Amino acid sequence: MKVTLLCSDAAHPVNPYLQRWMDGKGDSIEVELVRTKSEALGGDILFLISCSEVLTAQDTGRYADTLVLHASDLPHGRGWSPHIWELSRGAESLTLSLLEADEKVDSGRIWKKLTVDVPRHALWDEINELLFAAELELMDFAIEQFGRIVPIPQPSDIEATYYPKRTPRDSEIDPGKSIAEQFDLVRVCDPVRFPAFFYHRGHRYVLKLEKDRG
Repeated sequence: MKVTLLCSDAAHPVNPYLQRWMDGKGDSIEVELVRTKSEALGGDILFLISCSEVLTAQDTGRYADTLVLHASDLPHGRGWSPHIWELSRGAESLTLSLLEADEKVDSGRIWKKLTVDVPRHALWDEINELLFAAELELMDFAIEQFGRIVPIPQPSDIEATYYPKRTPRDSEIDPGKSIAEQFDLVRVCDPVRFPAFFYHRGHRYVLKLEKDRG
């Protein structure tokens, strides 16, 4: 079996997890990690993991199955960074969907869903660990079920919801509010790529939250 992982961002925190997953496969399957769709030349399964490119039918046609890992309970939460939007608004669990890539964003048939409980004290790196572990479990499932699974269409009687793409501006906190009021936002902010920040007395300040593990 030949498997391709397409992750657009080499700096994304999922990359070390993908590398360990690849290393653990040994000679059982042929796995490659690519950054652009032009490098995805064909095979059995193409996994789209934090992929920012739009793939055409010609792109996906080079694989028997092209699958998307999406962190929401589809059709709720289509679009960008759903787990960040949901956790920052107080969610205490995440549902991950493994689905087929489709021309309309996040509308493909579902292969499997997993629900992960997220402690309300968990910070961004702990959240990532839970999220990425579940994604790797879904990838293993896809390989095990390749050629046998019967995917399920997303329900047509449930209205789809969409999240916009997050920008650095979405990490801004209000210095006039308490930490407790904004804790769910601060704890999901990646301090390297999208740090929490605020403006006060004419200056911009970056806020980095770290759990005391002493």
